[in-house]
Amino acid sequence: MSVYDIKVNSSRGETKDLSDYEGKVMLIVNTASQCGFAPQFKGLQRLHETYADKGLAVLGFPSNQFRNQEPLEGESLTEHCQINHGVTFPLFAKIDVKGNDIHPLYQHLTNASPGFLGLKNIKWNFTKFLVDRNGKIIKRFSPTVTPEKIESYIQKLL
Repeated sequence: MSVYDIKVNSSRGETKDLSDYEGKVMLIVNTASQCGFAPQFKGLQRLHETYADKGLAVLGFPSNQFRNQEPLEGESLTEHCQINHGVTFPLFAKIDVKGNDIHPLYQHLTNASPGFLGLKNIKWNFTKFLVDRNGKIIKRFSPTVTPEKIESYIQKLL
């Protein structure tokens, strides 16, 4: 299975194919607007603004699985992130990034790129996965790694 075979829902509930991003470098992030790492939205937005025209797609996947730090849904979530963090990159519908109901996207990402000590589970919000133009998961970054520290990896792939 390829990342391009996976379907996701937009914040409006519309089905979207990740194949729409084929040929782009993707930075896939599980987000939460009430998380202590939420200031990273600004860095993610800066990456989006700097590199979108060169082929980068920053994709946010909200999750409420870590201390209920994403209470918002759909359009209200998108509006909150636009107003409070300046986000214009795509934010999708809330998903599970771990557990029994893990979304196929995160099942694929965590299997292909385990974290520290080979553990597959997502440990917290703002875990980031960098995917090359061919759909290969290049690297997984922990929540403490800021978007600025990922920029050099993105530049190499672009």
